[in-house]
Amino acid sequence: MARIVQKYGGTSVGDVERIKNVAGRIKLVRDAGNEVVIVVSARAGVTNELIARAKALCANPSERELDQLLAVGEQETIALTAMALHGIGVDAVSYTGAQAGIFTDKGYTKAKIKTINPKPVEKDLKAGRVVIVAGFQGIDEEGQITTLGRGGSDLTAIALAAALQADKCEIYTDVDGVYTADPRVVKTARKLDEISYDEMLELASAGSKVMQSRSVEFAKKYGVVFEVRSSFNQNPGTLVKEEVAYMEKVVVRGVAVDKEQAKIVVSNIPDKPGSAAKVFRALADAGIVVDMIVQNIGRSGVANLTFTVPQGDKAKAVKALGPVLKGIGGGEVTVLEQIAKVSVVGVGMKTHSGVAATLFQALASGDINIELISTSEIKISVIIALDKADEAARLAHAAFDLDKI
Repeated sequence: MARIVQKYGGTSVGDVERIKNVAGRIKLVRDAGNEVVIVVSARAGVTNELIARAKALCANPSERELDQLLAVGEQETIALTAMALHGIGVDAVSYTGAQAGIFTDKGYTKAKIKTINPKPVEKDLKAGRVVIVAGFQGIDEEGQITTLGRGGSDLTAIALAAALQADKCEIYTDVDGVYTADPRVVKTARKLDEISYDEMLELASAGSKVMQSRSVEFAKKYGVVFEVRSSFNQNPGTLVKEEVAYMEKVVVRGVAVDKEQAKIVVSNIPDKPGSAAKVFRALADAGIVVDMIVQNIGRSGVANLTFTVPQGDKAKAVKALGPVLKGIGGGEVTVLEQIAKVSVVGVGMKTHSGVAATLFQALASGDINIELISTSEIKISVIIALDKADEAARLAHAAFDLDKI
């Protein structure tokens, strides 16, 4: 007997027929003698619909009330999935995040998991039930409902697999696994049999929609090996695991595009020690994750800072910067939205030279201008014009021969 955690995304449970399909898959695993814990997302489109309703009533809804609202999406799905299993003779019980013992901090809409009490789930597993847990949500120490941010159901599944010491963790979605690029954009993209935590983390943070970056980080920290698979077929997926030596033979393993970025320029701030620290402290206190940062050389006593933030945080960033700029003696804020981030990722970059040159030459061949550059040990990211993003992905994919992996 194995203990298996499976997560099904919004498209996998998008309607009644798909929920029945998921129930059938779960029954096969359960009938093979396994203990099964299921994590589900809200049905595809439900979360966006709820957010739209909230904003139709209030332009800037309270984050606490948003969490109260958005948690409803997953609660619908767990109940429907349990009912589908009952309908085919499988004993199952649904749990909200709170009932599953998922405790978080107080960060509404972007809460972080602090601890999980697995005892309630283990009790039902021992009784032979399939346990269905609402992804994306938890509860803080004061009993308030919290949500984990976009893609938070992935994090719920990985965290439960760690807490329950599961033998296997499977992330089911609408694609067959992790590809060298988005196959809808790059027709020659290939599915990877396996990928390292670090590569998956960089691809996720760079805009790949397959996994939430925090969930990959959690998996790496706790050594949870997981597989990304499709819920619409029985094909093997992509195994995400610790890096092994042979992975370095492939210089670049994937290309990611993020079209949900905004570039913010803070100009004419006093060029003196502490100015940048105060700017980024204000953003951090507002819960805004800053990605790429460039500071120019100060002239005539003033300097400019350029950085990127998620599109959804641009208004919050402008609001947070107002008081700090007054406090340091001036500065102006400009927001530029028509940008995209294109990244190439691979652990082989650690031991191979010329990756940046190859990427820049590929972009130049398509007359694509680079606005910002950022690098890490296994990633190179560039900011370019939004309307050039898909072409850039195809050029980079071809330049590194990713269609031949």
